[in-house]
Amino acid sequence: MASSSSSSSSNLRIVVQKNPSESQLNELGIKSWPKWGCSPGKYQLKFDAQETCYLLRGKVKVSTKNSNETVEFGAGDLVIIPKGLSCTWDVSVAVDKHYKFDSSSHPN
Repeated sequence: MASSSSSSSSNLRIVVQKNPSESQLNELGIKSWPKWGCSPGKYQLKFDAQETCYLLRGKVKVSTKNSNETVEFGAGDLVIIPKGLSCTWDVSVAVDKHYKFDSSSHPN
């Protein structure tokens, strides 16, 4: 039986890094990134560019449209959300985060 793991939707995975080091955060320049926040609730989001974000506070459960997996992350987590992902954010604790869109996805 053929495996369908090479389908394009399966590579849209959210990567969560728990408790990145202070030096890594400084290297990324996270404190200079813009901030975004939201109150608890459900949000339908579509990412047109890869986003890297660092949660200062909050708790989120994300379910993606093209798979049945849910990903949870919260305060202190560094999260990479792939370009092209459609998902629902179920925010249980208000979010405050630094974020940055990856501009390297544009052709040079």
